[in-house]
Amino acid sequence: MQRKIVNPWKWQDKYGFVQANEISGAGRVVYCSGQVAADADGKPLHPGDMQAQLNRALDNVTTVLKGAGLGLSDVVRLNYYTTDVAAFVKAGPALAERLNRERCRSASTLLGVASLYHPDVLVEIEATAAA
Repeated sequence: MQRKIVNPWKWQDKYGFVQANEISGAGRVVYCSGQVAADADGKPLHPGDMQAQLNRALDNVTTVLKGAGLGLSDVVRLNYYTTDVAAFVKAGPALAERLNRERCRSASTLLGVASLYHPDVLVEIEATAAA
């Protein structure tokens, strides 16, 4: 698989995403369901703590990807849904640091939503990976 990052600007770099990933020769594409900060039984964790929820949701994305034989470095797109955009933006630098550390160079979208599946859930992350 070949990946070409398309970044006509630089402003997105500090947020840890790219404008586009051009993929060619991919043998597999994995579309992950939205992951939240929940335990193995689906019980929401870390009510009111955006940073902790982002970390756990990303841990859960990693677990799903691992089950497919992939990792965060294979992710080409992340969609974020949050009930609190301001808190997400505040937690953004730590998220960007983690994504950079794990070589995740995804195209991304952030959407503010009225609610998610449980009132304690602040953020949900969808991932698409290619290999």
